[in-house]
Amino acid sequence: MGLVRSDANQSPFNETKCIIMKKLNILLISLVLQLSAMAQNVEPEYTISGKDSTCQIFIYSPGEKDGLHLAYLGEKGKWNDVGQLCSSDYGQWGAEKKMHNPFVIKAKDGTWRAVWGVNNTAPIFAAAYSEDLITWRPQDYPLVAECGVHNPIVYQMDDGGFDIYLKTVKGKRYVHASEDFRHFEEDSVESEADDVLWQMDRDSVNGKSYLGNEFEIPALHLNYIRNWFTTLDKDNLKYSEKMADDGKHFPNIGDSINATIDIDFTKTKKISNKLIGVFFEDINYAADGGLYAELLKNRDFEYTDKDHVGWNASTGWKSDQPIVISTEKPLSKNNQHYAIINKSSLINSGWDNIISSKGNDFDFSMFARCIDGRKNQLIISLVDSLGNSIAEGKIKIEGNEWIKYNLNLKLDTKKHQEYLNKLHDLALIITGKNQGQIAVDMISLFPHQTFKGHGMRIDLAQTIANLKPKFVRFPGGCMLHGDGIDNIYNWKETIGPLQDRKPERNIWNYHQSRGLGYYEYFQFCEDIGAEPLPVMAAGVPCQNSSANTKGIGGQQCGIPMDKMPEYIQDVLDMIEWANGDPATSKWAKMRQEAGHPSPFNLKMIGIGNEDLISTVFEERYLMICKAVKAKYPNIEVVGTVGPFHNPSSDYVEGWKFANQNKKYIDAVDEHYYESTGWFLHNTDYYDSYDKNAPKVYLGEYASHTRTMESALAEAIYLCNVERNADVVEMTSYAPLLCNDKHKNWNPDLIYFDETNIVTTPSYETQALFSNFSGDKYISSKINIEEKYAYRVASSVVRDETKGKTYLKLVNALPTKVCLKVNGMNLSSNTKYVMFGGSPESKTTERISNDTNNTSSALVIGNNIIQLPAYSVVGIEL
Repeated sequence: MGLVRSDANQSPFNETKCIIMKKLNILLISLVLQLSAMAQNVEPEYTISGKDSTCQIFIYSPGEKDGLHLAYLGEKGKWNDVGQLCSSDYGQWGAEKKMHNPFVIKAKDGTWRAVWGVNNTAPIFAAAYSEDLITWRPQDYPLVAECGVHNPIVYQMDDGGFDIYLKTVKGKRYVHASEDFRHFEEDSVESEADDVLWQMDRDSVNGKSYLGNEFEIPALHLNYIRNWFTTLDKDNLKYSEKMADDGKHFPNIGDSINATIDIDFTKTKKISNKLIGVFFEDINYAADGGLYAELLKNRDFEYTDKDHVGWNASTGWKSDQPIVISTEKPLSKNNQHYAIINKSSLINSGWDNIISSKGNDFDFSMFARCIDGRKNQLIISLVDSLGNSIAEGKIKIEGNEWIKYNLNLKLDTKKHQEYLNKLHDLALIITGKNQGQIAVDMISLFPHQTFKGHGMRIDLAQTIANLKPKFVRFPGGCMLHGDGIDNIYNWKETIGPLQDRKPERNIWNYHQSRGLGYYEYFQFCEDIGAEPLPVMAAGVPCQNSSANTKGIGGQQCGIPMDKMPEYIQDVLDMIEWANGDPATSKWAKMRQEAGHPSPFNLKMIGIGNEDLISTVFEERYLMICKAVKAKYPNIEVVGTVGPFHNPSSDYVEGWKFANQNKKYIDAVDEHYYESTGWFLHNTDYYDSYDKNAPKVYLGEYASHTRTMESALAEAIYLCNVERNADVVEMTSYAPLLCNDKHKNWNPDLIYFDETNIVTTPSYETQALFSNFSGDKYISSKINIEEKYAYRVASSVVRDETKGKTYLKLVNALPTKVCLKVNGMNLSSNTKYVMFGGSPESKTTERISNDTNNTSSALVIGNNIIQLPAYSVVGIEL
């Protein structure tokens, strides 16, 4: 999952399709416009003062949060703003992303360099590079000796490199930069540069005065830039399309539209057989309080205010006496805190103060010891909201050493038979029977029945399993590379006995018990028949990280290079743990001891998660990828190209880097969250991808709503992704799960609370495409009036293993489409699944041949399919 952030080239460039083709097209358009104007002896569209072949531009920042802008000198000597060229990408979104006193120069080779200050607390400044002022490479943040860097300026030297001068609170500093503006070295002595070096131009843009830098550039270049912005505006208008306005989009459309579909079984190609999967991230309380079936909150007494403001070791617990927390002689070095009971009661009401039985018995466990060494007894009971005990048991505690105690709490079925399946609002009470101090820790309550007996909540796990995902990506998301270097997800801390696992703060501002760890993730993949895709940080934390103790935010300069060998070994150890032989590998032996002697058959690993593709990132990223390929050449390495689609700076640089290093990078992970209009108007997005480049994993994507409109747009997009499934290897909607009472992100695929599950229309899209998937694509084409074509889609695939062929159809129009099928025969009893509804609906009904609701059934006859308005259909041919 990606934290929303400003991007060096993201605003306003996040809504376009193919940067290279668009640049060529715009340059061509600009040239044609000017030649046409000359031929007709009229002024060009953009009147520019000065020489015919050149013009004056002014690069400046209107404000610290407004990024870098460009203005041109027009009629009557007035500067006219064109738009934002780039914005600061440093630090946390909201608190940071500021640009102080930017300085820009044009290098001798015609490329551009920019520097600016980021804040007053970090020993860092920003450095950016561009070839054309439109596409900017992801920013680097050189580390210097002093905080409070402001007014950085840059000059090119005779050797091609650059000298950067800075001012800090303590004085002036000097930094030398390489010609490619990627490596920076600060001089050890203070600079004696004259203040005249900091002189900048001052011009008035739209009536306001700003400091900046003036340049002379070819008029063609300016026209190219202006046409770029014009094209963006047109695209953004198109992408704002909403189905609520379909009355305006399609006036007088009528009750039905006739169309044909040509299916050509002679035109086929092999495609990925694992296109549809799921991405699990511990966001929205998806793990603790969600899929992980533990019913108690803060079972380990390890909550702190670092997890969440106001939390502490007793959060989630109540007592009839002040709760005593101790750390003397702890259960584990990774679980230091425990509670002490002395003829008192500890009460836990679970997540959101609700424990629900659903007619299930319970498995209780805890670690305990008698501090004074005497024997004692604890009474364990479950009570309902009226105080009635519905289950009870006793545990005899002996000795001063930690011992694990287990207890099955069986519901009193005779006493509570009348409301057995409705038991709700329960609380667990642990009471010391006799005087004497009893230390208790890792207090756990599970439903007796869990998914496959492996500790997952049955209904949630089954809802995921029903998607029939071909793979599961885990454990994140921004959570895996963490809020700073110290918060990077460490898989080794999540395996082994529960009491020895290390709990950790979640970047989404809550606590991870780590009960759902790497072993459970792999086991869950096995239980639902999906391939595991574990993702490891690429040596840098989340680009949105808060500042560390040195004041450095964002990527925090990455894991220090002298620590990288150790980190890389952790990555290699994970593969060994998953696939190794217990007889020869200590890591594989740990897997065996956990209960899984056979390998997990890991085939792929992700490195990085929508990172800022900076120099710091690339250096560490490549080290990891090379090491994995060197030791495990058959493991597929899935890299990353940032959090936005083409032509964001991370995307452009990420793909460039992946292509340069495709010997070590087999696929890259693309992420984007967009409007329904964007998905509807970008169905050709993958058409021009190089089939010899690394494959694509569309790891996180979703339309902006949780409505039927989004499900339709995503279904149309998936039809075309499937058409390009020889390039796009995998896809996964994100996020997967959301506890309705703990939203960090919206929309999500599945919403739940302690008793209910609500799937979205987008869930139905994912389920249909996964259940009707194949490994061979068969050519199909829908012939319909051009103005309707982008709202209707098809895809035909064959599963060679099952010997079945599937046709998927989407009608996102406000009227019925009567579709004549050419190339095959259909009968009225053809098997199908269909769902649909009004675009604004948050729910939808799944209909199939087995459904008795004939009034809304799909009509098939005489090789004609009548597709209802706003519907998605899967047909088994």
